[in-house]
Amino acid sequence: MLFWILVAALTAALAVILVYPLLRGQGPADNIRAGEAAVYRDQLRELDRDLDGGLITPEEADYARAEIGRALIAVSADEPAETPKPARHHRFTEAFVLLVLPVLGLCLYLTTGRPDLPSQPLEARLENPGNDVAVLITKAERHLAEKPDDGKGWDVLAPIYFRTMRVDDAQVAYRNAIRLLGPSPVRLDGLAETLMAVSDGVVTEEARQVLEQSVTLQPDNPRARFYIALSMEQAGQPDEARQAFEALAKQSPSDAPWLPLVNQHIAMNGGAPAGQIRLHQALPAIPTQQDVAAAENMSAGDRQQMIRGMVESLDAKLSEDPNNFEGWVRLVRSYAVLNDKDRAAGALKRGLAAFPLACEEGRQLLALARELGIATEGATQ
Repeated sequence: MLFWILVAALTAALAVILVYPLLRGQGPADNIRAGEAAVYRDQLRELDRDLDGGLITPEEADYARAEIGRALIAVSADEPAETPKPARHHRFTEAFVLLVLPVLGLCLYLTTGRPDLPSQPLEARLENPGNDVAVLITKAERHLAEKPDDGKGWDVLAPIYFRTMRVDDAQVAYRNAIRLLGPSPVRLDGLAETLMAVSDGVVTEEARQVLEQSVTLQPDNPRARFYIALSMEQAGQPDEARQAFEALAKQSPSDAPWLPLVNQHIAMNGGAPAGQIRLHQALPAIPTQQDVAAAENMSAGDRQQMIRGMVESLDAKLSEDPNNFEGWVRLVRSYAVLNDKDRAAGALKRGLAAFPLACEEGRQLLALARELGIATEGATQ
């Protein structure tokens, strides 16, 4: 109730401030000539004092009095008759300020605000921060100010700092977490990313050492291996970078979300074109060793044509037998990697016809399409 009383009082005060200039009548304009006439009259009195004091002769006084008199007559003749101007009324503006503005403000608050939410001071919000990142950070900072040797607190706060672009604070938090809890691939990767963020994306020597330590702890760490390959690329070592990226691509699962970026860097360093699909991602069946060997001896164009033929063969088989969920997954992914988004969208629609969203397979197909950037409008109809 107190809240609404304050809102009403503030609204009334604001309305008075806005309406007051409109209600106040406009006074008569100051007569500039009246001021000039007063100056001339003062000059006449001063002239009489000078004459009485013997500072000027009677002849000089008469001459000066005549000049001042002429000027005073001229000013008096120019003075307009002063008539007060009637006050102007702004009825529409006054009504708008007094009625429409408060109503609009109230409607806006009821629409976008939370009048039903009880007031909650900072201490109460710290007890139950929910998803409020700012309150979470404040709570963690208060805790660490009292217990700076709490490694778990630094471990939780470091990625939050990084996500909120507080890179310097994130770097300090990662270093404290590593010092107190020991190195781990997640902490080392996070520290390396903060070092790269400070250096505008450049993998510095310190960042590379941290990444190599992470790979030592987890040899199949894709994030650390990607950044190490990127450091080779930035150092002007395209062959070494391409080999590192290709090794990462070979060890990655076929549906790894980082594969398109890895393929792009492979192409930038003289490898296969960006978006080149690996054979086991597109084949309708597991290829034989002879198929792989034959594909590796082909030119890029022939290899691409061979892959397209396999994808079209899979498409034809699914048209005959649509009850093959794995086949639809591979077909949608293959068209997406071949950068044929129209056919990928068509394959998605046909796959959802066979596996509707009511079943788990349909929801997986829709999630895959969103991950690959395939348009899903109309696919579920």
